[in-house]
Amino acid sequence: MPIPSPFHERTAPLCRSFRWKDWAGHVAVSRYEGCHEAEYYAFRQSAGLIDVSPLYKYDVRGPDAATLLRRMMVRDIGKLRVGKVTYCCWCDDRGKVLDDGTVARLDDDWYRVTATEPGYHWLARLGRGLGVEIEDTSRSIAALALQGPNSRAVLAQCCDAALEDLRFFGATRACLDGVEVWITRTGYTGDLGYEVWGAREDALRLWDAILDAGRAFGARPCGLDALDMTRIEAGFILAGVDYFQASTVVVESRKSTPDEIGLGWTVDLDRDPFVGQAAIRAERSGKPKWRLVGLDVDWAALEAIYDRYGLPTHLPAEACRAAVPVYQGRRQVGQATSHTWSPILKRQISLASIQAGNAAIGTELEIEHTVEFERLRTVATVVKTPFFNPERKRKP
Repeated sequence: MPIPSPFHERTAPLCRSFRWKDWAGHVAVSRYEGCHEAEYYAFRQSAGLIDVSPLYKYDVRGPDAATLLRRMMVRDIGKLRVGKVTYCCWCDDRGKVLDDGTVARLDDDWYRVTATEPGYHWLARLGRGLGVEIEDTSRSIAALALQGPNSRAVLAQCCDAALEDLRFFGATRACLDGVEVWITRTGYTGDLGYEVWGAREDALRLWDAILDAGRAFGARPCGLDALDMTRIEAGFILAGVDYFQASTVVVESRKSTPDEIGLGWTVDLDRDPFVGQAAIRAERSGKPKWRLVGLDVDWAALEAIYDRYGLPTHLPAEACRAAVPVYQGRRQVGQATSHTWSPILKRQISLASIQAGNAAIGTELEIEHTVEFERLRTVATVVKTPFFNPERKRKP
């Protein structure tokens, strides 16, 4: 049975839709009202506050903390400076991705790892014999993400951090309404945003302070439905949807390497050994089989399909995670795994795994689309991700 998050006393009374999801064993709000549109626009036009406490969190401390994380991660964590965060993934011996998440260096010998799946066993296994202390802080740390163009202005009203000096993927200590927290300039919306990490017992105070400060800036609580739309616009993959963790599947073909799911840029290959290094190097001596790409659905072609049935074009209002085939001619060349209508871009977009030979930018493919219970196809073009990438995300 899902358990409540540290913020449940605040989120539950506000969730008038009574729509919830199970996120990592926690009950999480899907949307607060009957329609999630206002929450989506909060992320894109003002500020949205979302409870991200269900993320798995691990604090790694000790003189060998960097050694452990360099051995585990495909990225060279030894290069990470104090006060910085990085995004990366980690693999098994065959170079297949086990999970993805962030690593923050909070002090010389103190790192915090976030993950979508339980990872303590993997950290402990690789840390044998090393001078490290691994603490599972998943339940003890409450976390909020404040995302959107007004997020900095909101936080500036309730905390003492010099946010104008906090760079993209930076981390800093702060005092928020008298509560000691960590603030990172990170998030899952692809927009300007911050995440606040504090003690579980201070959760309600943090929630109240941020929303009180945000009223003048149009801030509002947001759920997972709106977040799902923004992460697709940002080109962010989701474990269990756009790829499957190697430890959770039994069919080898469902496992992926970093290059196949668009995470090749996180791999620091030419350094001392890490788990999966040899397999990734061997793959790169040839070519990956798959590429993760963006698909832009041709609106005129979509309208023409519905016109055959005398119907207006009808698309789901929320993001969809149902995989559908993608074709070139009569041959299936991949599958689209995450889809959404982007209100801000006015486009139907998808993330898709496509065979490498058919994944070049500008390639015209066909994506399956069902109308009146009939499986049809419509034109979709391979495009570069992210679909949405505002300058404010990185700017000081």
